[in-house]
Amino acid sequence: MEAFTSLVAIAAPYFAANIDTDKLIPHRYLRKPLSAGYRNFLFYDERFTPEGREKPAFVLNREPFRRAKILLAGENFGCGSTREGAVYSLMDFGIRAVIAPSFGDIFFSNCLQNGLLPAVLPEAVVAKAARDLEASPGATVAIDLQAQSVKMPDGAVHRFDIEPSRKIRLLKGQDDIGVTLEHADQIEQFEKQYRTRLPWLRP
Repeated sequence: MEAFTSLVAIAAPYFAANIDTDKLIPHRYLRKPLSAGYRNFLFYDERFTPEGREKPAFVLNREPFRRAKILLAGENFGCGSTREGAVYSLMDFGIRAVIAPSFGDIFFSNCLQNGLLPAVLPEAVVAKAARDLEASPGATVAIDLQAQSVKMPDGAVHRFDIEPSRKIRLLKGQDDIGVTLEHADQIEQFEKQYRTRLPWLRP
């Protein structure tokens, strides 16, 4: 997966609570392959009319927010089902980080597994930043994963927590397979010793 170290980008305000994964990507699109472009299905029922036309009022259909790489959301973002497609749709759209007061547990884990940073900050901080972004479209937010800091449009810097091993994996761009491959030499050595010690187990 792509490493996440730091990011300075346009942020979009979507400060609504309890946004579930079905709202992020309706279940009817999960049968499609990733090659179909999951960005096209992100917030589909909010972004588009039943005829497939964009709704001009929706934040990600408005300039400059349609170019956002950071999303500011409300509490319990990504609640609901376990669908990993919710993360795929955000990342395919270009979102690399979501800042919210809290997240659905499984969605939070899926974000980290796929290289999308979920940063938890106090609700008052996120709410103010969302208002500032509405007032100043195009304002940027700066995230430094190494320092575990977020600089909001008003210049205030806030620190977020992240589990140390998850932080390292994001900085390196490692998923579970990548972590395992770090030990490829030891695994191969074990396999050789195992085959030598128990040759009858393998032809």
